[in-house]
Amino acid sequence: MAAAASLSINDADQVLRPPTDGLEYLRQDQAAELTAEPGSVHAHNGRIGGFERAEDAGLQIDGRGCAVIPGLVDCHTHLPFAGWREREYALKISGASYESIARGGGGIRSSAHALVNATDAEVLGQASALTNEMLAHGTTLFECKSGYGLSREGELRAISLAAKLAQHAEQPLRSTALLAHAVPEGYDADGWMDAVEAMLPDVLAGGEVSALDIYVESVAFSNEHLKRMGALAAKHRLDLRAHVEQFNTNRSVPVAVEAGARSVDHLACLPAEHVALLASAQTAAVLLPGAEFLGAERVAPARELADAGAICVVATDLNPGTSPVLSLPLIIGLAVRRYRWSVLEALLACTLNAAWVLRRSRDTGSLELGKRADLVVLDEPIERIPYRFGHNPVAFVFIAGRLVHARMDCRWRLTT
Repeated sequence: MAAAASLSINDADQVLRPPTDGLEYLRQDQAAELTAEPGSVHAHNGRIGGFERAEDAGLQIDGRGCAVIPGLVDCHTHLPFAGWREREYALKISGASYESIARGGGGIRSSAHALVNATDAEVLGQASALTNEMLAHGTTLFECKSGYGLSREGELRAISLAAKLAQHAEQPLRSTALLAHAVPEGYDADGWMDAVEAMLPDVLAGGEVSALDIYVESVAFSNEHLKRMGALAAKHRLDLRAHVEQFNTNRSVPVAVEAGARSVDHLACLPAEHVALLASAQTAAVLLPGAEFLGAERVAPARELADAGAICVVATDLNPGTSPVLSLPLIIGLAVRRYRWSVLEALLACTLNAAWVLRRSRDTGSLELGKRADLVVLDEPIERIPYRFGHNPVAFVFIAGRLVHARMDCRWRLTT
């Protein structure tokens, strides 16, 4: 869409603001300090310029009846990938466990096989369509993960595909190398970690990767491998991310925190005694309610983490197996219902705190003077996001002040 040098969103019923400027994150027990008061927002040259009307702005939006929130941030997706795994979902519905499907050749290995057999054009075509759909649901920044390569060449290709996706997507993205996702055929876990260490110089050569990731589970890697991945991340000055406590209690959180992990993700089986540890750490708790719901997993102790003051985050976990979900408004609805969170808690968890996980919260994730004008205009008050479950409330999306999505039935609000 054509860019305007300036824009003004006028007379919105709610403008979601942080309690103070300059916060890199906000612990979840302080979410009630967010405000959602009537007002306006204007931007100039891609930056938020103030919170009053700008009559001379090149693009005007009638915000009456609307809410203005920061662009939504999805800090845990497995883009780009090839194909889908709907047959496995049918197996899960009939009672098969994730572990049994994985041990039978499904799961991650199924997606790895699909990736090998897809052309770059096919993978990028699917990923581009998904990122456009994410945009229409308000996602203005997201993370990509490798992990379906399951070979040196496959992982390098996955990271290259993420870099190519970055050239086509409207949204900026961050690239994470999930090099320890599953143990490839012909390796044991120790041997694959040796291969991971050997491939790292090539993985990092292009400069796109900002974090390393590992999956700790009975069908994947152990806490000892998590320690090793943490050491590799520290050596190469990368963030450590970790999939932990999804299906079993492996007591991985203390290991990850000790290794300086930026986040621990899933946490459906988090032991109660580790809640306080996360509440005192700068390691974010990234919760994935879509995977929990569709996989009939245990529900993460989200209420306890919030009350204790952890840095809480929610994300889609968009992937072809356990969470083929891309809508953050839908995730907000799940978080409010299943975690017993307020809508402010859920919004904090996919704006400022999610941006912090991706090291982008100094520039996006909240509505502050001088920050990048990543803005979402909703067609309803924020309290209706979880209530109208399944409705997409996103009317307009701006990235760096540029209009990148406008819902057809809301275009009457635009004046240029």
